Amino acid sequence: RQSPIEIKNQDAKCDSNLKPLNLSYDPASSKCICNTGSSVQVDFDDCSDRSVLTGGPLCGKYRLRQFHFHWGACDTHGSEHIIDGKSFAAELHLVHWNAEKYSNFAEALKAPDGLAVIGVMLKVCESNPALQKIICSLECLKSKDAKSDFKDFSPCSILPPCLQYWTYQGSLTTPPLCECVIWLVLKDPISIGKDQIAKFRTLEFGPNDPMQNNYRPPQ
Repeated sequence: RQSPIEIKNQDAKCDSNLKPLNLSYDPASSKCICNTGSSVQVDFDDCSDRSVLTGGPLCGKYRLRQFHFHWGACDTHGSEHIIDGKSFAAELHLVHWNAEKYSNFAEALKAPDGLAVIGVMLKVCESNPALQKIICSLECLKSKDAKSDFKDFSPCSILPPCLQYWTYQGSLTTPPLCECVIWLVLKDPISIGKDQIAKFRTLEFGPNDPMQNNYRPPQ
């Protein structure tokens, strides 16, 4: 159950019991954006069912806690999941936890159905206006633990129009690598401009240590 993996289209089986994904995100639940020392992350208020994911292979409601990105040192790699042998420049992860069964995020981390993570590939082509609010915030997030307010943002704005997905049971891709994740990897990528992705690479893990290649290879 370790993630990420390479997804091979021809090996994927169609499951007619799977439902479409249903996203209900309240833009007012976004709180802040920060440099975690390993990524850039946007945190959401997850004290109630304001922003939830249902449907797909999931039973019950999963609350959105945060989203973050993984990227490479250049445009040819950076995504965690590999699709039919192809890497993308970056990957976006929207992390949700099972609020139907567990009382908090820490408890959900210990359960095999505790988390649901939507993975979205970022493909370098034309500039993406929906990402611009995030890109503009990166200016003041260069160093680890830097943080600023990030209000009224709908994660739906940065998702592709078609939410077809692959799903499998896996893990977190950063320590503690808990095997608690139901993965929902979207088939369609979103675009990001060359200059936009370059801004992510200006962040730092620590002093004079550029934040690049912050992805785990396929397991």
